[in-house]
Amino acid sequence: MNCCIVGLQWGDEGKGKIVDILAEHSDIVVRYSGGANAGHTVVVGDSRFALHILPSGAIRPNTVCVIASAVVVDPDVLIKGIQTLAQKNITLTKRLFISENAHIVLDYHKKEDQLREEALGKNKLGTTIRGIGPCYADKVGRSYTVRMGDLRDLEKLKARLQTIVDYKNKIFAALYKAEPISADEIFEKCKSYADKLLPFTIDTTEFLHKAIAGGKSILFEGAQGTLLDLDHGTFPFVTSSNSSALGMPAGCGVPAKMVDKLIGVAKAYTTRVGAGPFPTEQDNEIGQYIRDKGQEYGTTTGRPRRCGWFDAVAVSYAVTIGAIDCIALMHLDTLTGLKEIKIATAYEINGKQTSFFPANTTRLSKAECIYETVSGWEEDITTVSNFDDLPLNAQNYICRIEENTGKPITIIGVGPERNQTIFR
Repeated sequence: MNCCIVGLQWGDEGKGKIVDILAEHSDIVVRYSGGANAGHTVVVGDSRFALHILPSGAIRPNTVCVIASAVVVDPDVLIKGIQTLAQKNITLTKRLFISENAHIVLDYHKKEDQLREEALGKNKLGTTIRGIGPCYADKVGRSYTVRMGDLRDLEKLKARLQTIVDYKNKIFAALYKAEPISADEIFEKCKSYADKLLPFTIDTTEFLHKAIAGGKSILFEGAQGTLLDLDHGTFPFVTSSNSSALGMPAGCGVPAKMVDKLIGVAKAYTTRVGAGPFPTEQDNEIGQYIRDKGQEYGTTTGRPRRCGWFDAVAVSYAVTIGAIDCIALMHLDTLTGLKEIKIATAYEINGKQTSFFPANTTRLSKAECIYETVSGWEEDITTVSNFDDLPLNAQNYICRIEENTGKPITIIGVGPERNQTIFR
């Protein structure tokens, strides 16, 4: 069976844990979008792994990992990730494959990202300053790009980098009065990248189709979340790739019809990092309670996440455009201790009620939530392994989310570790 895992909110839903668990029964895990701006966390016993480009199946010793062509690769982050796992006796030799068509994030992308955000001031987008947006912009522009396969011809790459860096320096000087960067220094880094990463670099599209023809089980791993999708999220406060389930086919060259099940991952509440409208946000003691209890600080940036109630309008939208089959509801334990819990079941915008999420930020910023309130629970649920053993109020909360989203919740997270998971 081939499955796709995708976030249903603004990212940080707990996809890494779900991918890690399901990877035990998968031959291949494919990261199909995003870059080092995504942070997927996997907890195994006393070990905590923060994976930024490597697929979350990397922790499983027998799982093949693929970084597909739509991922923008930061070689420094990827090499560090490989080395970090090696220090824990987890080797990726002969089981990691990187697309030769994946674009590379280089130092000038990160500098451009930083300069642009600083110039925007209070209107900044809140990017991670990882160079992701500028790299994708170069990809679309086509003229000034470097891809993994380009590392095979260093002489040609050196001349190409000189052209690109000359162009970038003109922009940096004219728009930001910034100091120039060195093409030679970037080239020296690229030589190191070639030595360390070319052994992993192949045509991943061919590899995946041969694997499918051979009956292999593939798990497709999305990054960020549906509401951050470039075309279908809360633009411009989004990421620079198609982070919804819609991005999977284009991201790795495998048609959607070859995926048997799409699993959407959502938190039992809602979080968001950076700027942009957030209808259910609780900028109060409730939001702080969720932030502290759920340790809601970014895996990639360490920034505190904005926190709020579960938004069934937003999640239903993500379920609809992604053709999601079922939901994994994570971080249920974070809500323990709250006397009342709310679910946004509809919005009121300009005096009109709607239950369909408006991805247009102008309309969304005017949304007033219509809430349903359910009773909370006090019992510790972090050791519960059976749905029927959850407090009745917790069971009721899950059932109300199912009714509001129209999809079954088949996996429930009650803690960060693998065994703190309920399967229905």
